[in-house]
Amino acid sequence: MSIVTFVYLIGGFILLVLGAEVLVRGAARLAARFGISPLIIGLTVVAFGTSAPEMAVSTQSAFLGQGDIAIGNVIGSNIFNVLVVLGLSALITPLLVSRQLVRFDVPIMIAAGFLAWFLALDGSYSRLDGLILFACIVTYTGYLIVSSLRAWRPGQAADIDDEYSAQVNPHRFASLINTAYVLAGLALLVGGSNLLVTGAVSLAQALGLSELVIGLTIIAVGTSLPELATSLIAAWKGERDIAVGNIVGSNLFNLLAVLGLAGLVSPEKIAIAQSAIDFDFPVMLAVLVACLPIFFAGYRISRWEGALFLGYYVAYTAYLIMQSKGDTFANAFADAMLGYVVPLTAITLLVIAARAWRIQRGLPIDSN
Repeated sequence: MSIVTFVYLIGGFILLVLGAEVLVRGAARLAARFGISPLIIGLTVVAFGTSAPEMAVSTQSAFLGQGDIAIGNVIGSNIFNVLVVLGLSALITPLLVSRQLVRFDVPIMIAAGFLAWFLALDGSYSRLDGLILFACIVTYTGYLIVSSLRAWRPGQAADIDDEYSAQVNPHRFASLINTAYVLAGLALLVGGSNLLVTGAVSLAQALGLSELVIGLTIIAVGTSLPELATSLIAAWKGERDIAVGNIVGSNLFNLLAVLGLAGLVSPEKIAIAQSAIDFDFPVMLAVLVACLPIFFAGYRISRWEGALFLGYYVAYTAYLIMQSKGDTFANAFADAMLGYVVPLTAITLLVIAARAWRIQRGLPIDSN
């Protein structure tokens, strides 16, 4: 394995993280000038900016005909976002979840996951599939922005100033400076994605791993570093709307914008591995669906739920490693997780959510 491979991987990761940081800083401040609320900025500008590495990598991979990396990157990033990023954030401090997220954005995220899976069932993403997905993210983003502007309230400017250090009435060159940040961030993202994809393909060939597994693990973790940093810092500062909204928005962006644009730019249909359709997509959907009862149970993510998320990611990663190595225990491990652990967890979460629902409505709770 050449040292150049590691140089490409590390250099690509660094450029992606820097590019996302610069892009988010400029874009969030531009959005703040137009009176968009902190939650909506978290769901759109910040979420989309932190997902820019996924966009750059998956688009580049699709254009070069490396569809497994493009698909694996999106699935792996979404799984990592929920299980690791939210898990670690909740361990720092229990996260309060906005009612808007539970009632509107999380169901849309789940629906987007099922749509992406449904379009993948024929074994490929065509340009039409990409167009459908991309049209959905344009519609969703437009709705959020319009609803935010209609709901503008006095004092919201101070909230935006506090969270983004962005004055609504900045000096005359602020827009030009922030636009330069956006352009510089995009340039760093393009350069980083080129290095990362090249290094990842070389690593997969050297280790004898499939490009899908590399996309689900190494690339997914690397491109999710901006989400991890953003949500952890937001949780530490107590900006819980941003910590949770960033993940929900990022997952939506990955499913609709990243996969959509990848389908649009690919010279031919993006082939999707059957293992991704049969296992990785369902795992991602299970993770997304699990958000609803956890978020609904008191509109918060507690520390024990954060630890549960992290435990599941460890189990999922262990399975991928065993499967890639041809370990005979892999199938038994998957059967145990899907047949016993996951159903028991689902039942527990549903009971907790039902109990929370009854408490919120003042209904009696059965103590037996």
